[in-house]
Amino acid sequence: MTPAAHHQINKLMETYFEGLHRADSALLRQVFHPRLAYVCATEGDELYLDLDTYMARVDGRDPPARRGDPRDEAILEIAFASPRLARVTARMSMMGRDYLDHLTLVPHEGALRIVTKVFTYIPQKD
Repeated sequence: MTPAAHHQINKLMETYFEGLHRADSALLRQVFHPRLAYVCATEGDELYLDLDTYMARVDGRDPPARRGDPRDEAILEIAFASPRLARVTARMSMMGRDYLDHLTLVPHEGALRIVTKVFTYIPQKD
């Protein structure tokens, strides 16, 4: 894909990471598709949520930024199936866990948005 397409996804991911770090549902709604499917695939903690239910959970969190936790994340892969379909694999550490996210992006209102967030996590060792 084009450098502009990669730039768009990198910008989206910066907003995604910042929104999670600040537990800011308004910021996260900028990157999520309204029909988001949120799936935790961690054994024993399987979970399936829609956007509004997930945003209510985010609103109830103690933000990592407020606790002084440093941001620790990386985009591991960006893959394009077409101009209308992309996948991002990312990792991040927050709230005492290491996360691996598989995000699927499709167009919504003229820009790519995350329509599925499927992830797993492992607790960090002290």
